[in-house]
Amino acid sequence: MSDLPGIVVMGASGRMGQMLIREINANKGARLVGALERPGHEWVGKDVGVCMGGQALGVTVSDDPLETMAKAQAVIDFTAPAATVDMAEIAAQARAVHVIGTTGLSDDDLAKLALAGRHSTIVRAGNMSLGVNLLVQLTRKVAEALDEDFDIEIIEAHHHHKVDAPSGTALMLGEAAAAGRGVDLGDVSDRGRDGMTGARNRGDIGFHAVRGGDIVGEHDVMFAAPGERIVLRHVATDRAIFARGAVKAALWGQGKKPGEYDMMDVLGL
Repeated sequence: MSDLPGIVVMGASGRMGQMLIREINANKGARLVGALERPGHEWVGKDVGVCMGGQALGVTVSDDPLETMAKAQAVIDFTAPAATVDMAEIAAQARAVHVIGTTGLSDDDLAKLALAGRHSTIVRAGNMSLGVNLLVQLTRKVAEALDEDFDIEIIEAHHHHKVDAPSGTALMLGEAAAAGRGVDLGDVSDRGRDGMTGARNRGDIGFHAVRGGDIVGEHDVMFAAPGERIVLRHVATDRAIFARGAVKAALWGQGKKPGEYDMMDVLGL
């Protein structure tokens, strides 16, 4: 059992953190060795299993990432940009795989992660599910096949707790569509239309964010031309798909050379 890769979960008390802990415990190829929370959180110093309303798991929630990472081979991180950037340096020091599902990262954040990736293995994706990553591939292929007579619009929906928009998955899809057309997304992205915006620019890629209720995640990529539309769609109904993908990424990264990877690499797509 002690030979299995040890995984630390950041943000252990959150919905995703708790789901990750359950997924690791259910996985015969991994073991939970640490659970992290911010200083002052009520879970710190207590057994994470008990905090989750179950049996003790023998893992005490800590607010000290340096001490916690010393015994880990991987850390899974679905937290916030600032916390993720800080963890990247610590994971690099520990030579641990850093699996990042955090969204809303700025260009500066990404540059700092790239620096950490010179010394550690980072697996980062806006979405960890197999279905979404297949959708990304399909989006690129369709964008390659269709010219700018087809307007591209990306519509995403999530629960009302989500704090960033467009979602990380929507941006993945936008990047795929832009790559298919051989353009830079930053040059053609069109977001948040409101008021007298004027006619749509030919070649733009539009984004629309819906927030409400407990929607897990829905993403549509629409290619619209006069007289016809093509719609590619993925609907997530259970967040467990993201947890399973993240654990798979943590195990896949064992023994990999330092660098930045994504779920396409993990899934061999």
